[in-house]
Amino acid sequence: MQFLILGKGKTGSLVADVARERGHAVSSLDINDNQHASALTAANLKGVDVVIDFTAPEAAVENMRAVLALGSRIVVGTTGWYAHLEEMKSLAQKSGALLYGTNFSMGVQKLFRLTADLAKLDGYNFSIAETHHTSKLDAPSGTAITLREIIQSVRPGTSVEITSHRVGDAKGEHVVTASSEVDTLELRHEILSRRGLALGAIRGAEWIAGKSGAWDFREICDQL
Repeated sequence: MQFLILGKGKTGSLVADVARERGHAVSSLDINDNQHASALTAANLKGVDVVIDFTAPEAAVENMRAVLALGSRIVVGTTGWYAHLEEMKSLAQKSGALLYGTNFSMGVQKLFRLTADLAKLDGYNFSIAETHHTSKLDAPSGTAITLREIIQSVRPGTSVEITSHRVGDAKGEHVVTASSEVDTLELRHEILSRRGLALGAIRGAEWIAGKSGAWDFREICDQL
C-alpha cells in the first residue's frame, strides 16, 4: 500500500519506519510543508491508499477536512481536536473514511477494558494521573479523557480528577486509581517505546484501506 504520513515528529517518523518495515511505500510531509492542508490536493493524493496524521490539533482538523472532501481515507493519531469530532464523523459518513483514536497502543486498549471493570467497584473514588513529554500540546491527554469517560459511563455523575504532568521526553504513562476507606487499587500503563503506537496506527491504516465510514480505534482493534 501507499501511505502518506503527515508529521515528521518522533511518532510520525517512527510510523513511517514501521510502515516501510511492513512492506508499504511511504511519503511524508512535515507540518511546515502542508500549511493549512495546502498540500492535500487531488493530484498529491493520487495513488495514496491512506493518509496518517500525527501533527497538531488544529492542523489535524484541516487535514481531515481536506482528505475527506476528496473521498480519501485518513487515520488520525493526533489528539486534542475532539470538539470537532461529530463534524469529522459526519464528513466521513458522506465521503472517504476516518479512523481516529486517543491511543493506538494495544496495551492501552486493554487498559481501557480493565478500567471499565474496575469502575464497577462500589464504595471507591476514582482518579487518573498522566505523564507525557513537555512538547505535548494537549492536557489532559486524550487517553486520560477516554479513561474518565469510561469510568463515568459505568458510574454516571461520578467526578474523576485528572492530574497532568509534562516531563522531559516521557513517552506516556497513565495511572487509574480506585481508593476506598479500606484499600487502594491501581491500573498503570507506561509506554516504553512509541513503536507500539506506530504499529497500531499502521495496522489501523491497513484495516481501513478500501473502507468507507468512521470508526474509533477502540471499536476495531479486536479485528487487527
